[in-house]
Amino acid sequence: MQSAIMSLGDNLAHPQTNERISESDRHRQLVNYAGWADDAGFNAVHIGEHHFNDYMLSSPPVVLSAIGERAPNLILSTAVTLIPTLDPARLAEDYASLDNLFPGRVEIVAGRGNFFSRTYPAFGLSIHDAREIFAEKIGLVHTLLSSENVTWTGKFREPLDNITTRPRPTREIPMWVGAGSHESAELAARWGFHLMLPSVFGHPKMFVPIIERYREAWQEFGRDPADIHIGSCAHAFAGKDTQDMLKRFVPRYGHYWNFVDDLIRANTDGKVKLPFDLDASLSGPAVAGSSQECVERMSEIHELLGHDRQLFMFDMGGISNNELQETVQRFGEEVLPYLPD
Repeated sequence: MQSAIMSLGDNLAHPQTNERISESDRHRQLVNYAGWADDAGFNAVHIGEHHFNDYMLSSPPVVLSAIGERAPNLILSTAVTLIPTLDPARLAEDYASLDNLFPGRVEIVAGRGNFFSRTYPAFGLSIHDAREIFAEKIGLVHTLLSSENVTWTGKFREPLDNITTRPRPTREIPMWVGAGSHESAELAARWGFHLMLPSVFGHPKMFVPIIERYREAWQEFGRDPADIHIGSCAHAFAGKDTQDMLKRFVPRYGHYWNFVDDLIRANTDGKVKLPFDLDASLSGPAVAGSSQECVERMSEIHELLGHDRQLFMFDMGGISNNELQETVQRFGEEVLPYLPD
């Protein structure tokens, strides 16, 4: 199994010290975070994209470019790229440029971002068209990256007439779809894209039906099952023991979860609530505890999902540099060697 670090770029004050670093220092922390992960033996880094809220990461290709220099062995990927709110031609140029700087290391994980619906009107779009916009634009991005002299007509963008984006990618850039629904899983299978599960939002068993539909659709479209790749993500912390995790991770985790709950409720007019439940989190979207507990948890998750890439989000809730480096290093030494094949 491939392992990856993940960040969505929250920049919260520490819940106990109330210390908050600047956005500049937080960006620099992300670059160092990737460097520590590279040194610890992780395979990839996934950087999120949000707009107009307190997740500060809005330009993954820029941050990944800095990370690419600091962490020369990591796959450079996203979590996710918000396809609907971006222009496909500009997006193709940005990620092809990144690929030219770091050949063979770049990926795109595409998502709709429908939890944060206020982003859509800010970009002149309607959330009611989200699924249709996503399907149209992801197809165009793939076409622009894989073909030259593109002539295209769609509903949500002006037509293209004999357009070739530059630079050209050095290879076919792998694409994933962040899929929390059967419809998105089917879209991924239709295009031959990998499947990334938004499993930080619930127990892994919630996503088993989506995987099953993805595998079914993959074969319905005549694709080789051997080419299937499935990713999952989790909030993570490896402590010295269980008590160390409860003392150091849980205050930050609860702080972060309440931030997410407030943000989602604000974007859904209170319709969606995600209150913090420690027991449910530790048996659901978290991989946290002693190193041995993390190993056992990963075995459980893999048995459920049968996936081949796991994303670990260590950097939430106002974590300090020292603590972040420590848990990444411990994870690399005591957990990664024992991940399922």
